[in-house]
Amino acid sequence: MAMEENAKRCSRCKEHRPRAAFAKNKSMRDGLQAYCRECAAAYHQQRQLAKGLNVRPRVRVPEGHKHCRTCGEIKPYSEWTRNSSASDGLATLCRACKAVKGRQHHLRRNYGLTEVERDAMIVAQRGLCAICLDAPPVHVDHCHKTGRVRGVLCFNCNSAIGKLRDDPDAARRAATYLEGNLWKPTLVAPGVYQLPS
Repeated sequence: MAMEENAKRCSRCKEHRPRAAFAKNKSMRDGLQAYCRECAAAYHQQRQLAKGLNVRPRVRVPEGHKHCRTCGEIKPYSEWTRNSSASDGLATLCRACKAVKGRQHHLRRNYGLTEVERDAMIVAQRGLCAICLDAPPVHVDHCHKTGRVRGVLCFNCNSAIGKLRDDPDAARRAATYLEGNLWKPTLVAPGVYQLPS
């Protein structure tokens, strides 16, 4: 009796298998599909081939591993993020492929760029930050008012521009200050200062 409670007979292969070998199906009395996962996958593949559709070959993976369809590699469960809605509880992309896809989506959504366009900008900048001409460019810089992409900067230059609030006048005053010319404003009108020439 205990065996029957923990197992179910697949109506395709006629074998008794553990309940975990069956996908969920709320419309069935016991809450599980009639076919075991292996038989359901084989049946689905057979139906797709009968329709003339292109079917990816099934890949055998060892226990505790999963096949990533994007990179084609078999990786351990530790290389996957969780997804509670998936049948196996894991995401469809491995962590590495998910990170690549996330970067691509970030560039497209925030800057309207593809990775190829961003890389072309970096090549045009000779592989260096557009401001300091020293560090590798890693951050896409854009105007926060217009959204126009200006270039690709290193972390320090990108944060410096942000701290200057994208204000060209503040950047010019900072350059004057760095050149040793102290900024001594002259009050022209209430709240209006004139910069030294």
